[in-house]
Amino acid sequence: MGTLNFLLDTHTFLWAAHDDARLSYTAKKAIEEKNKNIYVSAVSAYEIMNKHRIGKLPEYDYVAENYIEIIGEFGASELPINMQHSHFAGKFDWTHRDPFDRLLAAQAAIDNLVLITNDPVFKELPWLTILW
Repeated sequence: MGTLNFLLDTHTFLWAAHDDARLSYTAKKAIEEKNKNIYVSAVSAYEIMNKHRIGKLPEYDYVAENYIEIIGEFGASELPINMQHSHFAGKFDWTHRDPFDRLLAAQAAIDNLVLITNDPVFKELPWLTILW
């Protein structure tokens, strides 16, 4: 088996970092897999910090304040947003308007990553590979 390449949805990152019971067994095993590459998008950093700043994620204070260290503990890599991601996120046909989700979907598709998410909205994209 080759190396597995995963992109964590924002809630997946939060739940994994917080050892939340909502994280599925399959997702947890994928994150713990030895032969894998895990990426956390720069868009997740913005989403978490923005929501934390306005009081929407009070239970994740530790994650917000220790974001970079937690990524390192996961053995994950940052996935920057580039022009190709932004261009595709803005143009592909999808009624879902959330800019964070659009960017994550674009990054997963362009960089050939499996998106670890339980958000059902991503199932509308037949070209996206999802794991939960």
